[in-house]
Amino acid sequence: MGETFLLVGITMAVLCLVGAFKGPSALARSASAVGAVFFLLGGLLLSSVQYVASDQVGIVTRNALGPSLKDGKIIAVDGEMGVQADVLAPGWHVGYWPVMYTVRTVPLTVVESDNVGLIETRDGLPLEDGQLFAPEWPRENFQRMLDARYFLTEGGGRKGKQASVLTPGKYRINTELFRVTAVKQTEVVAGEVAVLKANYGTPPTQKVRIGQVGSGVIAEGDDEQIVRLAGPGEMGVRRDVLPPGKYPINTDAFTVTEVWTTQMVAHYTKGVATNPSSSSSGPSIQEEQEITVRTSDGFTFPVDVRVEYIIEPRNAPIVVEKLGDDESERFRNVLNSAVRATFRNNAETVRALDYVQQRSQQESQSLSNLAEELSRYGITVTAVRIGNVGDEQSLGLLLKTQTDREIAKQEQLTFKEQQRAAEEKKQLSRAQQEAEEEKRLATSAYAVKIADEVKKSRVTEAQAEAESIRIRAEAQADAYRLIAEQVGSTQAAMIEMLKIVGEKGIQITPRVFINGGGSGVSGDSVNAAFVGTILETLVSKDETTTARPAGGEPRRD
Repeated sequence: MGETFLLVGITMAVLCLVGAFKGPSALARSASAVGAVFFLLGGLLLSSVQYVASDQVGIVTRNALGPSLKDGKIIAVDGEMGVQADVLAPGWHVGYWPVMYTVRTVPLTVVESDNVGLIETRDGLPLEDGQLFAPEWPRENFQRMLDARYFLTEGGGRKGKQASVLTPGKYRINTELFRVTAVKQTEVVAGEVAVLKANYGTPPTQKVRIGQVGSGVIAEGDDEQIVRLAGPGEMGVRRDVLPPGKYPINTDAFTVTEVWTTQMVAHYTKGVATNPSSSSSGPSIQEEQEITVRTSDGFTFPVDVRVEYIIEPRNAPIVVEKLGDDESERFRNVLNSAVRATFRNNAETVRALDYVQQRSQQESQSLSNLAEELSRYGITVTAVRIGNVGDEQSLGLLLKTQTDREIAKQEQLTFKEQQRAAEEKKQLSRAQQEAEEEKRLATSAYAVKIADEVKKSRVTEAQAEAESIRIRAEAQADAYRLIAEQVGSTQAAMIEMLKIVGEKGIQITPRVFINGGGSGVSGDSVNAAFVGTILETLVSKDETTTARPAGGEPRRD
């Protein structure tokens, strides 16, 4: 824009000068000369005006009237010729003459969402010996770092790759000093932690060791299990890990190693590939070749083994420091070596048959040994499972012999059980018979008691009846005697007979006639007739009663 104003001013000044030479009068020629000067000065003034839009940055380069840059510097901070450290903010700026300065506008530096800006500077102090990155700027001083003048003067900024990064946003920076490259942010997925290995800084000073076996606790100390982890500003594996999330990490200044912290399983079984299986959710199952062991009695056979382990987040830096990561070849070699050695060593002390029969004991012993061995690498073993032990080829004959032996033992046990059952059945039958006999004896004894009681009851009833008869007879005799005393014995007998006739319904017409010596009928003969009739009636009734039982049928003797 400044060059345009200058060209227009010069053109108008030339035209005015031509008019001054060709003017009709001195006044016209003077006015043309004044106009030429005005246009020339106005063009020069307007040519120094520069405009920067709101979404731009003005980069200024000084072309003349200044000292040269020295010591290999690229950016000028003291008016030297070259690219100036200060940039032009949005708006109008005056004094930047076209020949002396060149002003170039560039867009703002933009870091998009989910990205991070890696910074590399073209000027500054040299990096320290052995360093590939400039140290990270403090968070509270980071904005001043982006001021090129402060960076190159008071800030003491270093030339080269910076550990600090630009987070998502827009920045008004001097793009001739700061070169920004956008990369994706580091994302740590669920079930993982990120371990950072700093590629710059001072040597690590933190000494840490693994604590008690199997606990995965990191404790301060100085012994054979010592490892060195880096703190802020130190080079090496950082002690602090990043949990799941997104982070603006400088992937040039830091090596990011993601370590799974979920439950993992190493499966040692027959007929699998040597490479571990993995999926998008993580290598939860690692397939390895089978383990072959030899027992103290010389049997060699395969063992199907599952080892469950976990890497706790606080132990992840130790795993990275010692083994690289949880999917590296070195990690697999250490794990496989420890597992195979443990099972082979344990098998050497037992016989094959005992190994088969004492699976739980082998699991417990192997778990204890593996937990102690692998804890030195930050790996916590949580369980050991033994599946199939041996096969038909290696243990078939031994297992068949054992099976036959067990079958024979079971048959013996079965025979003994049958004998015991028969004996118990015999005893049960005897007990039941004795119970029946006791029941019959008890019934008989009870019947005897009942008969005795019935006998006593009948005797008592007979005695009572006899007593009753005796009392009635005595009473009746007394009554007869009193009647006889009053009316005479003959008349008393007659009265009793009449009672009998009335009670028994006896026919009183005489069928028996007793005739005495005289011709007339006397009192004694009448009495005799009555007595005879009564006796005949009583006898006939007794015969009828005897001949016809209760059922009405005549009795047959």
